[in-house]
Amino acid sequence: WSLPNAERYALQYADGRQTYITESNRGEIKNGSILRLTTSPDQEAERLYSGIQSNNSDVKTDSLKKLASLSQDVTFAQEFINRNGLKQIFYIVEEGNEVLGSAGSLPAGEMLAHTLKAFMELMEHDFVSWETLSAAFIKKIVSYVNMNVVDASVQQLSLSILENMVPTSRLLFELVRKEVTLDRLLTHLQVTNAQLQLKAMALLIALLLAATDAERRDMMDYLREKNIRQFIHKNIIHSSEPLGDEMAHYLYVLQSVSLNLCERRMRTSMDPYSQEQRELLQSLRQTAFESESEASASNFSTERRRSLCAKEFRKLGFMNNSNPAEDLRRAPPGLLALDNMVYFSRHTPNAYSRFVLENSSREDKHECPFARSSIQLTLILCEILHVGEPCSETAQAFYPMFFGQDHFFEELFCICIQLVNKTWKEMRATQEDFDKVLQVVREQITRTLSLKPTSLELFKTRVNALNYSEILKLRQTERLHQEETLAVPVLELRERLKPELLELIRQQRLLHLCEGTLFRKISSRRRQDKLWYCRLSPNHKVLHYGDVEEGVHSPPIESLPEKIPVADMKMLLVGKECPHTKEKSSGKQNKDVLELAFSVVYDVEEYCLNFIAPTRYEFCLWTDGLNVLLGKEMTSERTQTDLDVLLSMELKLRLLDLENISIPDTPPPIPKPPSNLNFCYDF
Repeated sequence: WSLPNAERYALQYADGRQTYITESNRGEIKNGSILRLTTSPDQEAERLYSGIQSNNSDVKTDSLKKLASLSQDVTFAQEFINRNGLKQIFYIVEEGNEVLGSAGSLPAGEMLAHTLKAFMELMEHDFVSWETLSAAFIKKIVSYVNMNVVDASVQQLSLSILENMVPTSRLLFELVRKEVTLDRLLTHLQVTNAQLQLKAMALLIALLLAATDAERRDMMDYLREKNIRQFIHKNIIHSSEPLGDEMAHYLYVLQSVSLNLCERRMRTSMDPYSQEQRELLQSLRQTAFESESEASASNFSTERRRSLCAKEFRKLGFMNNSNPAEDLRRAPPGLLALDNMVYFSRHTPNAYSRFVLENSSREDKHECPFARSSIQLTLILCEILHVGEPCSETAQAFYPMFFGQDHFFEELFCICIQLVNKTWKEMRATQEDFDKVLQVVREQITRTLSLKPTSLELFKTRVNALNYSEILKLRQTERLHQEETLAVPVLELRERLKPELLELIRQQRLLHLCEGTLFRKISSRRRQDKLWYCRLSPNHKVLHYGDVEEGVHSPPIESLPEKIPVADMKMLLVGKECPHTKEKSSGKQNKDVLELAFSVVYDVEEYCLNFIAPTRYEFCLWTDGLNVLLGKEMTSERTQTDLDVLLSMELKLRLLDLENISIPDTPPPIPKPPSNLNFCYDF
């Protein structure tokens, strides 16, 4: 454009993020993008660098506001940082008392918010390391988090800055952890400002992820003492506001961190020489058989007592009954399986005794082994809940019921081990079927968890309702669905059959209209008055109707005095569009009537014949039949169901001969034509 001093100008997107156009990104300009001519990034950086040092508070605030918006652009950020602009931002923050004025007055709070926003955006570009920040600056940011009178936007930005700072170095993590107490973060979590709540949760998660295992365990114990679980369940998950994606991710991470506290026990094998672990194992036996064995065992020799213990451990379902610790040597699930069994026996002793004694009295091959099932079930739960796996950076799949229950993993185990016993009985399983039963149980648990039940009680109800026969039905449906709908030729055949079957449905609808239906008239006083009958003539050219007496079911056409030629019918109206529903007042009864009302508009004068169908089924058949007479598509839900049923049956019949033959996705190639067509054969 031959501008003088061209280096002072630049092009910039007029909308969106308003990025500057440079040599590196000019290829990304799309047709239709609106660009504007503006001062170059280095000139703008120079101007704003001077502006933020101004003594005039209006100029300073405007400069900081512009800086916060332009800092998103990498070219501008580079120019501003090269002019040592960050140092000036540090100065504004560190001298915050003079800037803030009296306890966070509005203009000062606004100025500080713009300053922190600009700092965040500039740091996003990774030109400067977080570790170069001065202790005075960090302490100032921490003080904004810890003060009660600071503007909410300043606190949000301060929390964000600390969240970005924590993962960068161990030193910064320790500093933030020491200065911002968990109590303070919990206070921020309890505010009504959703954004502040979100940023507090983000910092809490950043601290948990940056901590060592021991620190994380201590922090989680402290949070448990402070009832964070109950608070999240009540005020975040069940708040009136819908849960955002970011908060859902933080709750997933918190759930994941909590469940991963089980990892140490899961990866630790049982030590047969540990007195504590042996006592836990013995407590399982004593809880189940105490009354019958302890009284008699005192009179027995050591050898006899040992054989009695082995017998009882066999009844408990241990594979190696003489040395049950061997069964718990496999890790995972290691000691976690033992913890779960002990928790079950202590917290639900009746269910535990019933499980063990019920299976002790069954035939040997039909008994459900408690210990073996518990070990395998613990492993399954660890796999389903991803215990011991690192947190995903994007996942949001948390379980609302996790935050509704203390000792979630153990309580879930208690429900699922009883489910194993129930499913075992339903399948009439023997020892050889052990893997099959646990496979079904895994499916029952995953299917129920996918419904995201809000409490363990609801999970228990749903998982028990999903019994073995339901699982079989679901598998069958899915198999049929896969077999039928995934093969391309089957889809093509389905489309080819549709017109023929739709014609069949049309014929059925018209036949139904020829048979006719008895309708009731509803008067304005809501009293169900007279009956009237309507039917189509056999040649499909005239609608005959007229009043009939109670008890007459199928009057002949001759007895129906009124008639409408099909050729005069203009259109069909349903529901609210019908004239006879418009004058009715609202109410439940009226809603029912709306679902069954339809009208035929006929003649030049546009008269209406108004119907209230006796049932939804009749409504569907009549509206479809009248649409066929008007030459329109059948639109009722009944048409779709009938078509699906007919298509399914027809497809099965056509594919009977192809059972166990795999259908190719592409048709076989057509062979080349013969070299000549002289097929005539002389006898």
